[in-house]
Amino acid sequence: MKKNNDIVIIDYKLGNLYSVKHACLKVGLNPNITSDKQDILDAKLLILPGVGAFGDAMENIKKLDLISPLKDKVEMGVPLFGICLGLQLLFEESEEHGISKGLGLINGTIKKFSNSIDSKKIKVPNIGWNTIYNKNIEKWNNSPLSNIGQNTFMYFVHSYYAKPVDAEDILTMTNYENFEYCSSIKRDNICAFQFHPEKSGIFGLKIYENIKTIYYDSE
Repeated sequence: MKKNNDIVIIDYKLGNLYSVKHACLKVGLNPNITSDKQDILDAKLLILPGVGAFGDAMENIKKLDLISPLKDKVEMGVPLFGICLGLQLLFEESEEHGISKGLGLINGTIKKFSNSIDSKKIKVPNIGWNTIYNKNIEKWNNSPLSNIGQNTFMYFVHSYYAKPVDAEDILTMTNYENFEYCSSIKRDNICAFQFHPEKSGIFGLKIYENIKTIYYDSE
């Protein structure tokens, strides 16, 4: 399969790069894993994955001088997809290990799950399968979730969650131990998931299929 150099998985030395690439290959996309600025500037579709600490990730992105290229591409309307830590990096700041500044593409903060809710101790990190949902059906249907049912199970691994300023940025919610939080976001050409579509079975793979159909094949 010929590599699509205009599809880029951004390599900032942290993340689940190859599991994301494998999911892309499954749906007929063969992306370029790269940290090269010019590759990013030439891209027609960007994927920002990630597993690890927010502060370390931002430090690596700064060292690689990727902040401006990423922001420039978003401003140009190029689709950008974030996964797990990749979602969190889109926000203004995170409270992980002190306050760290993010890319600031989405207004809001990354917060840590409390160790207890209503006096009940909960497990942190949140690891396992949980459902996604949203009362805004129109927003759902105009996203990579378009042919995926409400309350579908997806796979999560995280200790921190996104708290957007604008409720309109929320694509899905999830309830963990009676605590409801934002589990994916969408604003214009930005879409990101706290869960791992590439680890979420056939329905997670449908997200990649929709990304290909809606944001790449239609171009």
